[in-house]
Amino acid sequence: MSRAFVNEDNAAAQADQPVERQVSTQPNYVTPAGFAQLQAKVAELQQQHGEQLAKGEQADKQRLADLERDLRYFNQRLQSAQVVPAPRSTQKVQIGSRVTFADEQDTERTVQLVGEDQADAPAGLINWGSPLGRALLGAQLGDEVLWQRPAGNQTIEILRIETV
Repeated sequence: MSRAFVNEDNAAAQADQPVERQVSTQPNYVTPAGFAQLQAKVAELQQQHGEQLAKGEQADKQRLADLERDLRYFNQRLQSAQVVPAPRSTQKVQIGSRVTFADEQDTERTVQLVGEDQADAPAGLINWGSPLGRALLGAQLGDEVLWQRPAGNQTIEILRIETV
């Protein structure tokens, strides 16, 4: 048998094993809403896992492996979650704050700083540990801060800070 066939067999066997989800090294700060989302995600995955197990021999082995991987990840995220209190200040940006800022072209944008697992950039939910999140975190109303972006640094001005 050719050596190439042996390698293909090994590759096929490895393809069935889902790649583990990498857990971030930054602190797992979450908003109360983000914590609730993590709890809901774990409950949903546990239900789907139970449904697959109930099928016995008919269970989709790949789906079961994927669910087990996701359960490991989200259980770890839930256990490491550090719920931050809802922001109270409209003068200083905190995790959970909704912030309106203007860039150098006076284009305004509003985002909310949230935890990593809650982030959804198209919805305006920005990870506090992202370059934009780090630029905004701790800034005060009226401050100009440097947003260090891969596309080039940009100075932005904090126009409004809201509690949610």
